[in-house]
Amino acid sequence: MTAGDTPKPRWSRVVLKLSGEAFASTASDETIDAAVVRRIAAEIAEARVELGVEIAVVVGGGNIWRGAVGAGAGMDKANADYMGMLATVINGLALQDALEREGQPTRVLSAIQMAEIAEPYIRRRATRHLEKGRVVVFAAGMGNPFFTTDTPAALRAVEIEADVLLKGTHGGVDGVYSADPRKDSGAKRYENLTFMDVVNQDLRVMDLTAITFCKDHDLPVLVFDVMTPGNIRRALLGEPIGTLIS
Repeated sequence: MTAGDTPKPRWSRVVLKLSGEAFASTASDETIDAAVVRRIAAEIAEARVELGVEIAVVVGGGNIWRGAVGAGAGMDKANADYMGMLATVINGLALQDALEREGQPTRVLSAIQMAEIAEPYIRRRATRHLEKGRVVVFAAGMGNPFFTTDTPAALRAVEIEADVLLKGTHGGVDGVYSADPRKDSGAKRYENLTFMDVVNQDLRVMDLTAITFCKDHDLPVLVFDVMTPGNIRRALLGEPIGTLIS
């Protein structure tokens, strides 16, 4: 491929939000599906090199622990959420390992201090890593309880001046629908929405705090199926997949 044939990405710096459930294994004695993590890592690494896009990733922890479940069982809500933050660090380290096996330098930056395994989150350090061609994995949310990982994904995207927040879905849902397409065969998939459409129709693609934050800072959100091979590259190229909220 010559320089003239290199595809031009739609965005130059992005934050990719992955749910912990996307990493989940169907095996009863495992919480992380290594094959899925490897595939996602290979797509990220390929896109970083081929398209030259600066990529940061926020990973949830729901495959290991969900704070809402602990709180629902009577656990202190803040404590349950801190446990969920630690779960995101585990997933972040798994993704880092897979990315570096692909030859892609990666740094995990944690909002909770754990110097032996991750760097502390510092905004300027994060942007410098991106400028040097490294993938940055943001772990431990914002370091505060009572927030889902959608909100720190939006916050980090604004902090590092990303062009878009890519919200990767799983479970066969390839965008934002008027109803749950797994339950309603007549559900309509939207190609484009405004933030007010999401709020007024209560579409619940992300938590309301994150959606409002993105609206206030003019940060577009692309919701797409990350489990379909090749979709990360398609999203970065601006191909018509998923739903764009702006």
